[in-house]
Amino acid sequence: MELICQSKLRLESLEPKDLEKFDGLDIKDICTTGFNSPGLNHCAHFVSHALNLGFGMLCGNMSWETKGQGVCIRVDEIFNRCKVVGAWDDRPLCLAPCLAFVTPSMNVSGSRMGNSPKKHIGIFVDGKIWHYSNGADKVIADSPERFLIKFKGLYGAKTQLYYGALGYD
Repeated sequence: MELICQSKLRLESLEPKDLEKFDGLDIKDICTTGFNSPGLNHCAHFVSHALNLGFGMLCGNMSWETKGQGVCIRVDEIFNRCKVVGAWDDRPLCLAPCLAFVTPSMNVSGSRMGNSPKKHIGIFVDGKIWHYSNGADKVIADSPERFLIKFKGLYGAKTQLYYGALGYD
């Protein structure tokens, strides 16, 4: 199966340099629609800008002036668009890079994620998960182990790490 994101950018061909350019950037330095308030969750927003995922609720839809512009801002919409998802420990080794998600296990049923506010997303490339740190308001990279530990601390002990890969429709 060929795994491709909506922008036709091959997810499996991503390299660290493709994400390193975002390292330390605030969402205001990434998004041109003005949807950049520091108190908001921008993890899906960052991933969507990095991969140009233009489906679902768009960042531009948050303002009349930019309605219809931008990229997806919801973790569950990205997860639910994935052609392949599963528990991180079951991730096929050939599936790297891929998307990484954390959420309490009760927020996932089969291949569907619910809309619990306790969810986060990043992009796994070369042993690191690149994601938007909402607390620090910048893009950072963590190991999968650190990513899971960090979010278990925020979301609770039943938080699980999942993988996902988008397909091109």
